[in-house]
Formats: sequence, structure tokens, C-alpha cells
Amino acid sequence: MGKRKRLMAERLKEAKKQTAIAKLKEIPTSPRKMRLVADTVRGVEVNHALDLLKYSKRDASIRLEKLLRSAIANWEAKNQDNSGELDKGNVYVKTIMVDEGRTLKRIRPCPQGRAGRIRKRSNHVTIILDVKKSAVEE
Repeated sequence: MGKRKRLMAERLKEAKKQTAIAKLKEIPTSPRKMRLVADTVRGVEVNHALDLLKYSKRDASIRLEKLLRSAIANWEAKNQDNSGELDKGNVYVKTIMVDEGRTLKRIRPCPQGRAGRIRKRSNHVTIILDVKKSAVEE
């Protein structure tokens, strides 16, 4: 059983060498607005995703573009021998997750002495890059 676990651990380690992860936490944008931008990039080749984010009108795309550039730099640091894969267009956004962060609760005065609550939401974004399977086999 020990040998089996070791083999599985080695396989996971090899798979992680191909992937690169970047995280951005406590972004002061609501998760719903960030997910709209993240959905346009999910599963797309990295260079095309950068173009989509650069020319997007949404404010969330600026932060997402910077995070994607960080993930690309992480991928290049891990895969120095396969740097040509990026130019060929084989690296893509495998997963992009937008999770809800903390919510700051503020109070706004309302009529008749009441108070309305304002929720200032934030989110956490995680991007995972990977290489297309056909490129790895060749």
C-alpha cells in the first residue's frame, strides 16, 4: 500500500508541474460582477483571454487581467523548458473561481428615522492555467 501511495503522489506532483495557480483576495467588487467577467475567460487560450480582458468595458476586467498576467508569470517560472507552449497557444485557463469574500456592513439613513443597510461586498479569485493535452502528448 505504501508503494501505491508513493506512485500516486509522484503522478500528482508531475501533474502540478504543468499547472500554475494565481490568487487575488479581498477585491472590493461584488462577486456577481466579477463572475460575469470571469465567465468570458474560462477555458480560453491565455493570449486570447488577455485580449478579451484588455478591451472589456467592465471595471473588474482590469484586476482580472493583472491576475492573469501573474498566473502566466508563475507558469513560465515552473515550465522554463516548455516556454514555447505559450507562444504556440497551448496554455489555457483551466479553471477560474470567484468566491465571496467578507462583506462590510454600513448604515445609510432612511426616512422616518429608519436605517437602511448597505452591504459592500468583496471577493476572492483563483486562476489555474494548464497545457492542452494534445500538446503534452506530442
